[in-house]
Formats: sequence, structure tokens, C-alpha cells
Amino acid sequence: MMQRQPLKSPCKPQMELDRISNLPCHVVEQILSCLPIRDAVRTSVLSSKWRYKWAMVAHLVFDNHCLSAQNRTTFVNIVDHVLLLHIGPIHKFKLSNRDFLATGDIDRWILHLSRSSIKEFILEIWKGNRYKMPSSLFSCQDMSHLELFNCLLRPPPTFKGFSRLKSLDLQHVTLAQDVFDNMVVRCPLLEKLTVMNFDGFTLLNIDAPNLQFFDVGGVFEDVNFKNTLNLAVVSIGLYEHVCNYQRRGPPGSSSHLLKFFAHLPRIQRLEIQSYFLKYLAIGTLPGKLPKPCLVLNYLSIRISFTDSDEILTAVCLLRSSPALQELEILTLSFCRSGQRIQLVQERLTFS
Repeated sequence: MMQRQPLKSPCKPQMELDRISNLPCHVVEQILSCLPIRDAVRTSVLSSKWRYKWAMVAHLVFDNHCLSAQNRTTFVNIVDHVLLLHIGPIHKFKLSNRDFLATGDIDRWILHLSRSSIKEFILEIWKGNRYKMPSSLFSCQDMSHLELFNCLLRPPPTFKGFSRLKSLDLQHVTLAQDVFDNMVVRCPLLEKLTVMNFDGFTLLNIDAPNLQFFDVGGVFEDVNFKNTLNLAVVSIGLYEHVCNYQRRGPPGSSSHLLKFFAHLPRIQRLEIQSYFLKYLAIGTLPGKLPKPCLVLNYLSIRISFTDSDEILTAVCLLRSSPALQELEILTLSFCRSGQRIQLVQERLTFS
């Protein structure tokens, strides 16, 4: 006789493997780092094994996607709580909350981070006056990326630069001329530099042998490149109109155009925005550059076709760019609509 098999109880729980918990630690950390810090902390309730996994995340981001800062006390307490319970190094710290008004708590957080071998630091202050950076920031010598928005920089006299910094992004910042010069020249590994809407200095002195990307927009008097043989991508905009008497100069005066390209032998992409073409037109204009831009393949120019100096400068650039593959021309024109005169931007692209 056949033996009857016992029936399986439909309510008997089926043991399933916890595949996520059994993943390697670095994989779990990578998953948690992709979550907003609020959700990463919530994983502590999954089990005792997960209670402190979030505390080992090396990337900390406090922004509007993470939590609101409308209640300042709550926001500060959350940041304090995360930093207090954090285990191990913090490689990236980003604070960018549009509801948060800068307070002295930031000084305390930066001091804590300066002891954690921080590599990426991003601070964006959206409300209030420029936030004065504490001296502890300038002791973060392991930093490779620094990004500041609406800040005031006054390094201590002992500051010798960031020896490992590769990317520097400064927007809506205030710093003195010597501070800017030293910030660039004392970062020997700097590869990417962005400077937008700045005050406190008017000369862009760029001495950076490893620089590959340079993006600048603001009001300045002059730009000087030195030791920039690796610079490949440049986007530059002068936001203030250059007066006619500043542009022409005496007969035989030095050419801004020649000076600008003298240290850019490997430039591949160039964007000339706002009034910078007027700046390049200052001084004697050559028919062609002495040394052509042999690898320049993309050129974007904002030009006024009513200005003969700008036209001649643009023609000189085109004649000196034998490898050019794509050309973008931006111009402003006037059109009448009834009794109103409108300013229209036109874009022409050739490839």
C-alpha cells in the first residue's frame, strides 16, 4: 500500500533568505548612500543587524530632498544627531537647503568634518549675507572637491593651499585679490575651476599647470593665463560693458587677443559670452593669431554685428582655427512690435 504523504500546512511560514543583509558591506553602504539621509536612517528599524548600518555611510547630503529646514531647531538637531552617531570616515558632506538660514552651527559641523578626512565639501547658503568660512575648513588637506555658494573666504595666515584639491567651484563669493591668487596657485593638482558672480577682486590670474576646465562669469578687469598648457575647455563671460575708450587704446598697444591665447595651446572648446568679445578686441587686432588653435573644434561667440572691432576679432579667431567643427554665434537684435522695441537673441549653429 502507498503511504500517504502529510499535507503541508498553508499557514506554515516559508523561510526566505535576506539577500540584502547578506550583501558585502561596501555594497550595502553604496545602496544606503544613494538614499536621502532621512530614508537611510529609517533602515535602522529593519532589524538589530541594520541598526547602525546607516551610520557608516561616507556620503552625507542635507538638502531639500532630504528634509525641510523651516524648523531651524529640528534641522540643526538632525545634523547634530547624524554627525554624533556616525561611524568611520566622512568622504562627502553637502549642505544645501533653501530654507536654512546660515548660523554658527555650520562652524561646529565644519570643525567636526576637518577631523574626518573629508574629501568633498559642498556648502550652499541660499538665505542671508555671505557666510564667513571658519578657519577649520582650510585645514582639510585631504579635500579633492570644494564647492561654495554665497560665502566669504578669509583664510588664516598659515594657509598654504589645498595640496590634493582637483575641483574648485566658487559662486556668489567674496574674497580678496591675494586670496584668490593663492587659492589657485597653491592647489597644484587643480583640474577644474568655476568662478561665478564674485567680488573683492578684479584680476583673474590663473596659474595652474594641471587645469583642464575653466568656467568664469562676472565683472573683472583683466585675465592672465600662466602655466595653463593643459587647459582644454574655457567658458568666459564678462558681465560689464567695456567702454569704447578702454577698448581702442593707443596705436600699437598690446593685443588682449594675443595675450589671451598665448598660454592656451591645447584649447578644444571655447565659449565667449556676454561682453568678453569686446575685451578681446582691445588693442591691435592681427589678421591671424601667430600660433593657430590647432585642436579647437568648438567655438561659441556672442557678438554684436554693429561693432566692427568685434567682427574683426571673430574673423581672426575663425582664420586661426583650422580644426573647427562646430560654430555657434549668439547675437542680440532689435525688433519693433507696435510701439515697443524688443531685444531678441538669435542663435546660429554651423557644423
